[in-house]
Amino acid sequence: MGNDQKSKFLLTHREREVFELLVQDKTTRDIAQQLFISEKTVRNHISNVMQKLNVKGRSQAVVELIKLGELKI
Repeated sequence: MGNDQKSKFLLTHREREVFELLVQDKTTRDIAQQLFISEKTVRNHISNVMQKLNVKGRSQAVVELIKLGELKI
């Protein structure tokens, strides 16, 4: 993971909202209802973030985001 880019943030505002809810142990359905988006959209956001981070799985994405300072728990 040697991409040390100095961009503002890795995540979009919406991706950040999704992951902040994810670390609160919310389900895809909970997140969709809370953000007024479809479950498919929630899954798309999660999958986009996993691609950006080059990880497989939500928990790995969460760990990386915390390491990168993108997410606080």
